[in-house]
Formats: sequence, C-alpha cells, structure tokens
Amino acid sequence: MKKKLIIIGGGAAGYFAAINAAELNNDLEVVILEGSNNVLQKVKVSGGGRCNVTHACFTPTDLVQFYPRGEKELRGPFHQFMTGDTMEWFENRGVPLKIEDDNRIFPESNSSQSIIDCFLESAKNAGVILKTSTRVDHISKNEDSYTVKTASETFTADYLLIASGSNAKVWDLISNLGHTIIAPVPSLFTFNIEDERLKDIPGISVPKATVKVLNSKLEEQGPLLITHWGLSGPGILKLSAWGALEFHQKEYQFEIEVNWLSKKQATVLEILKSEKQKNTKKQIILRSVFEDVSKRLWEKFVLASDISETTQWAQLNNKQLENLAKQLTQSVFKVNGKSTFKDEFVTAGGVDLKEINFKRFESKLHKNLFFAGEVLNIDAVTGGFNFQNAWTSGWIVANSID
Repeated sequence: MKKKLIIIGGGAAGYFAAINAAELNNDLEVVILEGSNNVLQKVKVSGGGRCNVTHACFTPTDLVQFYPRGEKELRGPFHQFMTGDTMEWFENRGVPLKIEDDNRIFPESNSSQSIIDCFLESAKNAGVILKTSTRVDHISKNEDSYTVKTASETFTADYLLIASGSNAKVWDLISNLGHTIIAPVPSLFTFNIEDERLKDIPGISVPKATVKVLNSKLEEQGPLLITHWGLSGPGILKLSAWGALEFHQKEYQFEIEVNWLSKKQATVLEILKSEKQKNTKKQIILRSVFEDVSKRLWEKFVLASDISETTQWAQLNNKQLENLAKQLTQSVFKVNGKSTFKDEFVTAGGVDLKEINFKRFESKLHKNLFFAGEVLNIDAVTGGFNFQNAWTSGWIVANSID
C-alpha cells in the first residue's frame, strides 16, 4: 500500500510541496484538496499578472530582514532552500527567470501563466491528484494517521500538509487540533487620504520618498504612487507590513509625514533660494525645480505654500520659500482607512510559530502534520518575499516526508 499525503490548499505552497514530494517519493500518493474551482489564483494575479516569483537577495541573513513576522524562524530554512534554489528549480523545468532593476524576479515570459503551466505539468507528470471545489469540513487525528472529511468524501492520510493561506475556516479546524491561531490583521495595504494636494492627480509617482508615521517609530523609504484613494507604492506597502499590528490598533486613523525627495529640508531650501536668484522673472508654478517631482505635483505644493499661480520667483518672500521647502520634505497627511488588494491579500496572523519545528515545518503537537506558506504567522513586504516563503516551506515539507 502506498502511503498518502493530503495537502489542503492548491496555492503556491501547496503545489510546490506536492510536486517535490511526489518527485522525491515514488511510493507516495499525493492529493491536493482545493476549496475553490481554481488553483494558483494568487500566482495568477501576482505582480500585475507577471508573477513576482522571488527577490534577488542571496544571503539568508539579509533575506530574513524583509519579514516583519517570521524573521527569526526563517533563517535556518533559508539555509536549506532560498532564492538561488528557486531560480534553479524553475529554470530546470524550462521557465527562465530574469532579475529586474529593483531586484524583483519574474519569468522571462512576463506572464504568470508560465509558472502556472509549469506547476500543472510538473504535478501531472509526478502523478499528483487534484480535487477542486472540495472544501474540508473536519480534520481529526488518529493514532498514526489523519482523517479529512469533505461534504462528499472522507480521506485517510499518513501525512497532512495544511497550506490553505489566510483561510478563517481552516484556521478554526487547526485550532480544534490544539494549535494556537494568532488573530489575523491585514498587511500590505494602501493608505486612504483625502487631501487637496493629492486630488485629481492619480497615477503620479515619485521614485524615492521617505514616509514617517507621526508619534511612532515606523519609517520607510521607497517609491510612492498617488491613487484615487490616497497613497500607495512600495514605500507605503512596506510601511503597512511593518506597521500591520500598530495600524490595526489605531483603527487605521493616524498621521504620516512625507519627504517626497528624501533630502534634508535645509538642502531643499538652498536649492529653492538658488532658483530664485537664477529665474527672477519666471512664474514658479510653470516648472518643477526637482526632476523627481512632476509638474502637476509641483503645482499642488506651490499652491499649498500660499503662493499664487502668477507669482514670480523674485516676488517670493522667505516665509513662502520655507513653506515650499516644508511641503516638499515634511508634508503631513491624515490617513483615514485602508484599501487592500483583494486578489493579492496578505495577512499578519496564523498558526503560532512557537508551535512549529522549522527544521521540518512540522507541528510540535502532532507528528506528520505540516504547515507551509501563509497559513503560518509569517508575512513579508512586497517584492516576491511571500512567494519565497511558500517555496522554501513547501520544499522543506516535501523533503521531510519519510
């Protein structure tokens, strides 16, 4: 009789574990149970449909710095399987990857379908059985096996891997097995801001801004994007990940200070004074002094500094110059709520990491019960890091089945 591995969840971690486990163990039957009628949905929409597979960071001690939750626990696992291994794994299966300027890694095809096709074909070739529209209603532990019940079937598993992501119903089933679930809160979200300075200019971005949360130690640097609802972009998303618990406690009501240029205010003031000397007769509003600040955003800052549309550089007084320097380096905005990407939704929360043996991603409470991916209380900033956690945990689980 073949031994059986049941995997709950047909996402990135579940599929990666299934393929590797089936390839490593010819005498193992691998079955994926997926509640929806589609698999690999996050893979499909990730990176705007291009799939941000991982990140070009090749040292475990550096890589763990991108995980607000899981930093300590992932250091060992990343020594076993990390970015370079991920790239080799896909390239060996005919999916070449490329590193972009911001160090994000994508398939050369620029399509997430390449990753999905690779998984579907590899799983089929390895004999993985897939059952979609199969929601798990009950899990029980027997002496040396697990019983998994759905509406229509009952499965017995020698090994059980739960890779169901942020699924509240499955978290309840895990809790019934005695595991602690850290209450989930959103991570990776944009800030809702109603402010005249951001009005009617969605799509405008700056390449390197610094954002501080007032009355907090939270601060991040990175590209910012103005949206219809407020502010987004990597700088904001990183901040939302590191501040996930704090922002939840604040009920998403707080103030931020934005330095749009990541320069000192005194430096910016000197540049503005120099501009005043050179362009005395020119209207201030007509041209942005700073390459990184677009003309439309510049106009917003000029008007917010009590400078009229017709004011020339020579007419500026010191107070107006200081106001403009402050708008560029210390703009304060009131955040009132958040917007999340429904398809790429990431949470902070999940199975308590203290209850997991990270050499095997196995439960410390029950032998042969494994967890991989986001079902655990592990999450990362944007840039391919959440997927790397999925690949690493899935690979280690596959290699832990004996």
